[in-house]
Amino acid sequence: MSDETSQRERAVPTDRPTPRITADLLRDIGLFGGLDDASLGVLARQLEASHAESGEVIVEEGGTRREMYVVVGGELEVVKRGPRGGLFRVALFGPGDWFGEMSILDVQPRSATVRAVAPTMLVKITTEDVETLLYRRDVKAYALFVMNIARELSRRLRVADGILAQFVSTVADTYTPGGERPRDEDD
Repeated sequence: MSDETSQRERAVPTDRPTPRITADLLRDIGLFGGLDDASLGVLARQLEASHAESGEVIVEEGGTRREMYVVVGGELEVVKRGPRGGLFRVALFGPGDWFGEMSILDVQPRSATVRAVAPTMLVKITTEDVETLLYRRDVKAYALFVMNIARELSRRLRVADGILAQFVSTVADTYTPGGERPRDEDD
């Protein structure tokens, strides 16, 4: 399924009313930490909110759309395609989390698929939103927004480093004769 297909599916109307985004709601989400009331008000008025039903794909691995999403309510899973084609869950997102920020920062294809596992409310932020509502309007708000993304990416990298270290340690313990580990140069 391409990002265009995903967007067509997301355009199907549901029985749910369009959620109202407020500055107070955004203030409680780490992505918007430190932004002033005026910036939060502009974002609340301008950003698009939507619902996703369980099973609905929001973004697809390899897609090229340049937008990110903030989870206001519900739950989503992040899945990656393995070398044999199977999907593997690598993360779960809930209220206050966000995803797709790498597409705002660079022009690389999506690194994973994100789909709803429960009815979910989302706020979409496009690269155009970041440029017009933050960068061109208030460079300090833009800098805080980008720093908040950087902090979360750093946190996720630390988690991934820990998982990778645990995996390497387990493999070394399992496959190294006698459970011996390679020695450090200092030993």
